[in-house]
Amino acid sequence: MPVEFLTDEQAASYGKFNEEPTRPELERFFFLDDEDRKLVAKRRGDHNRLGFALQMCTVRYIGRFLPDDPLDVPWAVVEYLGDQLGIEDVSCVKQYTERKPTAYEHAWESGTRTSTTSTRMRSGGGSSVGLQAPRLAIDRGLGRARRHVAG
Repeated sequence: MPVEFLTDEQAASYGKFNEEPTRPELERFFFLDDEDRKLVAKRRGDHNRLGFALQMCTVRYIGRFLPDDPLDVPWAVVEYLGDQLGIEDVSCVKQYTERKPTAYEHAWESGTRTSTTSTRMRSGGGSSVGLQAPRLAIDRGLGRARRHVAG
């Protein structure tokens, strides 16, 4: 007898931002360390630097790239990354998808880096941990479900 792992609602919400990340989640998944900044700095234009950073950090948070629109993220994420990069007008990120191949090229480069090196996510002591976004996303979902049932 087959058993479904996810409900239809869970499957529909997987792999995208369903709500704005909390401050601790922003600090853990969207923090740009020195290696991240070196990669981001290779891009021309604030819109490309911010777009590249968004893609790299989105993978950390939800475990995949956003296939249809890499800018389909909560605005708080854009602002958090823009602050770290010293970008005053973060609305420039809207130009990021004007040249379609750019987002695909950036996804390829940041995905290659993610698969060959440890993705650094800040934890309590500033230590690095491996790519755990899918597991953490499921844990977050289970925690929310438990709170909903208990409430």
